[in-house]
Amino acid sequence: MNHSLLMLIVSDTSPLSSLFLIEKLDLLPALFGRIIIPRKVMDELSVLENIFQHDLSVLRQAPWLDVQKPKDDELVRKYSRLLDEGESEAIVLAKELHADYLLIDEKMGRIAAKQEGLRTIGVLGVFLLAKKHGHISQVKPLIDLLEIKARFFIKESLKLKVLELAGEQP
Repeated sequence: MNHSLLMLIVSDTSPLSSLFLIEKLDLLPALFGRIIIPRKVMDELSVLENIFQHDLSVLRQAPWLDVQKPKDDELVRKYSRLLDEGESEAIVLAKELHADYLLIDEKMGRIAAKQEGLRTIGVLGVFLLAKKHGHISQVKPLIDLLEIKARFFIKESLKLKVLELAGEQP
């Protein structure tokens, strides 16, 4: 079953940058078709280019990535007191577009999104979906890459839970 799920997905910065750093961005269009991000997320991704000298042309030219601006500036400002601007705009945009999922990893951002009635999925959830739909054969090597190449912190208990859900050994 190698087709994308028909879902409206808005993404925060962290999942995109993590998947970029481990060279697995292709999982997003494979699973979801199109991803929508706010302008601030694209600005935050530019740090990878400006500071770490990564070539982001793959993201800038991605036909599956759509940049949109949230309309409710007041709600964005409200969240910006607690979260970074990318997270704030992503939450508001996901709410405005009635997104099926907000792709976000940070705990505070997930809590805020859930308070807005949004369903969230993180990069580990993307791995589980990718395995379920036959886009990858194993989750563990990708978790290892996340920790090493993207310096992504995963609590041991969460890692064990994800590997259990994937039917893999730690």
